[in-house]
Amino acid sequence: MADPIKPTTYECGMEAIGTTEVKTNVRFYPYALIFVIFEVETLYVYPWAVEVKRMGPFAVVEMFVFLGVLLLGLAYAWRKGALAWD
Repeated sequence: MADPIKPTTYECGMEAIGTTEVKTNVRFYPYALIFVIFEVETLYVYPWAVEVKRMGPFAVVEMFVFLGVLLLGLAYAWRKGALAWD
C-alpha cells in the first residue's frame, strides 16, 4: 500500500499548487560541468603549493604544464561557445 503523504512536497509547509516538478534547462549543464572540472583541478593545485619547496624545480615546470593544459581546455570551451550565455 502506497503512502499518500510520501510524494507530497513538505519543505515549505504549504500545500503545492499544480505540479511540483521543476524542469531545468539543458543549457545549464555545460556551465555546471565546466565549473566542477575546474573546481576539482584546484584540489590538485593546493597540495602542490604546500609542498613545492620540497619537490624542487621539476614540480614547478610540471605544474605550469598542468595549468597550461587547463587553460587550453578553457580556451577550447570558450571558442566552441560553451561559455556563451543566450
